[in-house]
Amino acid sequence: MKSEYPLSYRLGILLAISGLCAALTGCVNKAQPNFERPPAPVVVATAVSQDVSNYMDALGKIVARETVQIQPQVSGRITQIHFTDGANVKKGQLLFTIDPRPFEANLKQAQANVAKDLAAKKQAEANLAREVARENWGRAQVERYRTLVEQGVVAKEQYEQLRADYDSLKANSEAARAAVHSADETVKADNAAIETTKVQLSYCFIHSPIDGRAGQRLVDIGNVVNPGGPGNSDSNAVSSNALLVIERLNPIYADFTISQSNLSAVQEQMRAGRLSAEVRLPDAPNDAVSGQLTFIDNSVQTETGQVTLRATLPNPDQRFWPGRFVNIRLLLGTVQGAVLVPVSAAQMSAAGSYVYVVKPDSTAEQRTVNLGQRQGDLIVVEKGVAAGEKVVINGQLGVTPNGKVAIEQPRQANPTTATTQ
Repeated sequence: MKSEYPLSYRLGILLAISGLCAALTGCVNKAQPNFERPPAPVVVATAVSQDVSNYMDALGKIVARETVQIQPQVSGRITQIHFTDGANVKKGQLLFTIDPRPFEANLKQAQANVAKDLAAKKQAEANLAREVARENWGRAQVERYRTLVEQGVVAKEQYEQLRADYDSLKANSEAARAAVHSADETVKADNAAIETTKVQLSYCFIHSPIDGRAGQRLVDIGNVVNPGGPGNSDSNAVSSNALLVIERLNPIYADFTISQSNLSAVQEQMRAGRLSAEVRLPDAPNDAVSGQLTFIDNSVQTETGQVTLRATLPNPDQRFWPGRFVNIRLLLGTVQGAVLVPVSAAQMSAAGSYVYVVKPDSTAEQRTVNLGQRQGDLIVVEKGVAAGEKVVINGQLGVTPNGKVAIEQPRQANPTTATTQ
């Protein structure tokens, strides 16, 4: 079909379209310049070098240093109670009074028996003196008549009669001596009875054997109490005849366990010197009390592979209470010149822990690090970072390895962390 427009007009239209396409192509090329990522905003801190403690954390339990169950040693009725439940008591303080009247009567009876036996002993000694005098007179007669018999002055039969009388007097003297000895033994026994009665009487007044804190009394005035048998093998079990339990709270123990795999390190430090321990209550993690490791059990628990340890710590304000759980940090020595960075600097990847180190050209280098123990808001870097290097502590998500970074000031400075830049 023949076109209605002339050939020159159609050629002009084609040239115009070609020029427009070229112009559009030039505009597109000018709108696509080379793209460069802007520096990532980050907050950094300087790695520091300082001496830090090597430690071991454990969960422990507070145990009273001394626990005493007050038990009666004589039978009787409670007539007085001299303390208040939960009060602090001193060693020697009077706690209970058991009716002393029966024991006072027994003491008077024993003293009367001694007086009577002393009189009997005195009489026996007088009898002995009389019999000894008679024996001596008989001996003198026998010796004199022996001479007279030898001289033929008296008959031998008369001498034999005197000899028989002397043997009788001698036997009487021996009997009198036995009577004196028996009276002496009786007096000794009665004196022993007096001492026993005095001891029993003293048991009517029950005193505290230690300084400590009294628990709740287990008897009231008017109760009749009786002495019991041997103490219970379970130190936490209260005997059925106990009157009161007293616990010494200052100093106090903190018992805990560690794995047997850590025992050698503890023993090595123990041989080098005394080990210290920091004890904290769960509700006061920043308020530690320092104590000393004073006990390592002599065997490993076969069921768990754990070893029991004990720290002794001061407790003048009775902050620590028996039976309460605590956090214990056993200090095993000091690491000299350790490198520390804020905990927030450490990141994790499939390859392990790493940090971003900002180099002098403001690029961030990703470094694999070996981390040690945490020290508050800081953590030890055993390998990978040197003291004085700057590490990224905020903004790691926007950082690319070896990419540019822009260091910003932190919004709030934390005095417990390393120096920020």
